[in-house]
Amino acid sequence: MPSLLERTLIVMPAFNEEDAVRQVVLEVFAKLPGVSCLVVDDGSSDRTVEEATAAGAVVARLPFNLGVGGAMRVGFRYAIDHGFENVVQVDSDGQHDPSNVVALLERLQTADLVLGARFAGEGDYTVRGPRRWAMVVLSTFLSSTARTKLTDTTSGFRASGPRAVRLFAEHYPAEYLGDTIESLVIAARAKCVIAQVPVSMRARAGGKPSHDPFKAAAYLGRATMALFFALMRPPVPLHEPELER
Repeated sequence: MPSLLERTLIVMPAFNEEDAVRQVVLEVFAKLPGVSCLVVDDGSSDRTVEEATAAGAVVARLPFNLGVGGAMRVGFRYAIDHGFENVVQVDSDGQHDPSNVVALLERLQTADLVLGARFAGEGDYTVRGPRRWAMVVLSTFLSSTARTKLTDTTSGFRASGPRAVRLFAEHYPAEYLGDTIESLVIAARAKCVIAQVPVSMRARAGGKPSHDPFKAAAYLGRATMALFFALMRPPVPLHEPELER
C-alpha cells in the first residue's frame, strides 16, 4: 500500500520564480521522500519552467497569468486525474519549510483541510498595520464560519484531503484572495472539517514579494470585499463518490 507521502501531491504555483524554484523543489524531494511535486508555471516570462524541470518536478504551463487560485485548480485536477489523495500547497519562493508538511498531513487524518498557521506559536513571523488588521478581522469571521478557531486564514501553506481535493478540483476560486478566503468559505459550507497546525515561515529565497508595502491599506478593503462576496455566494455541495456495490 502506498505510503502517506506517496499518496500526496505537492503543488507549487510559480510566477517568475527562477531564482528559488529549483532549490525549493530539491528540498521537497530531500525532506519528503516518495512525494510527487507539480510546479504550475503561471505564465512566467523567465526561466521558471527550466529551473523546475531541472530539479525533477512535473511542470504544467499556463499560457498567461491566472493567479494562485487558477494555478491551484490545475493542481487539484491533476491530482484527481493521477490518483493522488492529498494535495499540499507550497510556495515556490522558499518561505514554506517542507519539514512542516508531515504535520499537515498527519492532521488530515481527522480533518479535510489543514492550514499551516503562522500566528499559532511557531517562529517569529509578524505582520503589522492594515494588513494585520485585515487578517484579524478575517480570522474572526472565518473561525465562526468554519466552527473552529483559525488564526491565519490567508495562509497559502495548506493541505487538502480527499474530500477537499474533489471539491476544489471543481470549485476552487481563481479571484483575488479567493484561494485563501473564499476557498475556506466553500469548504466550510460543504461541511468539510477545517483545522490548523502551527508552522514557521522563512525569508524568501528569491523573487519579489507579491504585495508592495504601499498597498497595505488597499489590502484591507479588498480582503473585506472578498469575504463579503464569498459569503453572498450560494453554497457548493460536496458530492461524495458512490460506494461500489
